[in-house]
Amino acid sequence: MMTRRMTERLRIAWLTTGRGPGSYGAFEALTRAIDDGLPVEVAVVFLNRDRGEFEATDRLIAFAQSRGAPVETLSSVAFRKSRGAARSKPGESLPPWRTEYDEVVAARLARYNFELGVMFGYMLIATEPLQGRFTFINDHPALPDGPTGTYQEVICELIRAGAKESGCMMNLVTGDVDRGPTISYCRYSLRGDGIDELWAATDRSLPRGELELTPLYGEIRRRGVERERPFLIETLRAIADGRLVVPPEAPFDLTEALEGRQR
Repeated sequence: MMTRRMTERLRIAWLTTGRGPGSYGAFEALTRAIDDGLPVEVAVVFLNRDRGEFEATDRLIAFAQSRGAPVETLSSVAFRKSRGAARSKPGESLPPWRTEYDEVVAARLARYNFELGVMFGYMLIATEPLQGRFTFINDHPALPDGPTGTYQEVICELIRAGAKESGCMMNLVTGDVDRGPTISYCRYSLRGDGIDELWAATDRSLPRGELELTPLYGEIRRRGVERERPFLIETLRAIADGRLVVPPEAPFDLTEALEGRQR
């Protein structure tokens, strides 16, 4: 269990791939919240891409540096190629290079003093040398008993199941991907408020590529995105001020706090 001194700001390591506007926006929202008094300090930002590898990642790196945050990068693609190894494949055990990579990442992070690691848009599964050495929490765009996988996979599964609600959650990073102990969550409705007609107009048997083009998919994504950033902030606030320990005895329900902000 992570314990901390309440007189100090919560020092975090921020891990991301930085592949798009969601990752950038979340980090930007965090820095705004810190400016507004959130008792959190970013000890280091780690990205599994190097400078010059991807434009969106470079943008996040530049922003983090403009905020004075130390930045560490280590391209997982370049690391894999240097070992002459094959890519990880869904449904198969992670290849040995992934453990080797996380050993190097853990050594890099050990140079910084932080209490908690936050994975947001970090597209690698953490292996034991990394998640066994530090305490990490990870964002997932579903309820604790909801679908696993990427947000695209989650939304398509919600549509196919005719789900009436979804949510955001933070879980403790363990070897059980997306199923580590739930730290916090919020829930929101997928009915009413203009979405019912989208359900009625959508063929839920469409293949994933076509489902992702439907207005229903876009509306579900919108509802999740508008909550995921304030949800992240409120989770960190609860940890920083001692209302939430990691891992908690029971998941921390932030639904009421988040819905109050939406009104």
